[in-house]
Amino acid sequence: MAGALSFENEVMRGFAFYAALVVLKMMLMSLLTAVNRFRYMIFANEEDRVDKKAKVEFTHPVVERVRRNHLNDLENIVPFVLLGYLYVLTGPAPSTGLWHFRLFGFSRILHTFCYQIPIPQPSRALCFFIGMAVNVSMAIQVILYTK
Repeated sequence: MAGALSFENEVMRGFAFYAALVVLKMMLMSLLTAVNRFRYMIFANEEDRVDKKAKVEFTHPVVERVRRNHLNDLENIVPFVLLGYLYVLTGPAPSTGLWHFRLFGFSRILHTFCYQIPIPQPSRALCFFIGMAVNVSMAIQVILYTK
């Protein structure tokens, strides 16, 4: 089974690409939060204030929108990385595995655009549920494989 985790395996290569892509996207959300904190001079801790005009606040709509988006990424991307790794070990057909990873990757990127622009519902919900369906599908396949 060591071959399954090799980059010679097309499924593993695809998983590595999309996992790295969505993890990088999630990391960029931290930077976007910081940019908005400095832009609006809104910080979460007293010691983070850069000058006397800066405020400690937990309700600024722009900062909180980015934070909620980032939290949603944490709730969905971490399971994708864990489940995707286990899913690769089941030896799925390359086309099936790659479509799982592509759908998840694109759904999370579109979810961020829908959240940050914002685009009216059900756009964001559809993106969320596509990503969730991918994670559920991989989880079920891992469970069935290990029975």
